[in-house]
Amino acid sequence: MADILLVSKPVVPPWNDSSKNLVRDLATALSGHRALVFGRPDVPVELGDALVEPVYGPSADAARGFSPALTDNLRVLRRLMLGRGVPLWHFFFAPNPRTSSVARVAVAARRVKSVQTVCSVPRDDVVPQRVLFGDRIVVLSRHTEARFMDAGIDASRLRRIPPAIAPLDVAAIDVAAERQRFSVPADAPLIVYPGDLEFGGGAGRALELLQDLPQALDAWLLLACRAKTPSALGHEQALRARVESMGLSARVRFVGETGHIHGLLAAADLVVLPSETLYAKMDLPLVLIEAMALGRSTIVAAETPAAELADGDASVSAPLQRDALSAAAARLLQSTSEREALGQRAVHAVRQRYHPDAMAAAYSAVYDELLPG
Repeated sequence: MADILLVSKPVVPPWNDSSKNLVRDLATALSGHRALVFGRPDVPVELGDALVEPVYGPSADAARGFSPALTDNLRVLRRLMLGRGVPLWHFFFAPNPRTSSVARVAVAARRVKSVQTVCSVPRDDVVPQRVLFGDRIVVLSRHTEARFMDAGIDASRLRRIPPAIAPLDVAAIDVAAERQRFSVPADAPLIVYPGDLEFGGGAGRALELLQDLPQALDAWLLLACRAKTPSALGHEQALRARVESMGLSARVRFVGETGHIHGLLAAADLVVLPSETLYAKMDLPLVLIEAMALGRSTIVAAETPAAELADGDASVSAPLQRDALSAAAARLLQSTSEREALGQRAVHAVRQRYHPDAMAAAYSAVYDELLPG
């Protein structure tokens, strides 16, 4: 059994970051190989047979936000350059020139094999060859696979492995209590937007489709959006002003980041992510897969990698035009039977395509390609 070093953000609670959640679920489900993951000395975590190395500093030293502090990055680099030898390193981060350059040098210096999972795609102005260094490059969607091949990345280096989520059970969630938690009327149609405020324009489109719905529906919209950069507050203030001007204040709530996201998703009638770009998010956002696992109806943008979630009619892939999005939302909210049928297809799709065991088996096959027999 070979050890595989999974290089990522600290794999510790809170579980509010898609890339570390992906590492957690892979490390827990992996068989035939043993995962070594990076944690913190003061945060115990149970990951099955995986080993947790306290490479990162104590929680009190952690930087605010979602990027590790400089001191933490230096600890990781020291571990890579001076730590116990492991034959294969597996990196999980959004490719960027600086981090990829450091990783490329460390891999060459230690003479190890490497796998690079592209958790979030690089900006359009970044040349893929500058940031893709792994012996194998794992993409999460057909969309990114095609982009990299069009850019000249050798197809023999590419592998497409969808992300996974831990199984969820909507029956274990008290939906009425969750609606009460978020101050939503028990019988009001509820739309949840779990995307970004800063990128892609999805929040604004969610407001537009709410405004376009028949008034008789009296639907509500909750925006569950975490602040990713210091400019997030300014975007939220602008959106709040827009809500006021649209006359929607009574039926719109800004939830921000919540520790009850699964309850919020379970309480929703419809989960929407009509963003024109998924920059800074996974190609197949885990929050949408979680909503599908809970039997919720979802709408994604046809022009983005997330459109792949609609395979097998498990989600609705809608054009970004306002009338098309509004019509799709109105149709689903006005038909309980259509929502239930869509939700059943979504649950089946998640079990078949986004289960940790399937993901772990696919990664094990990649490791076997690179390690000596």
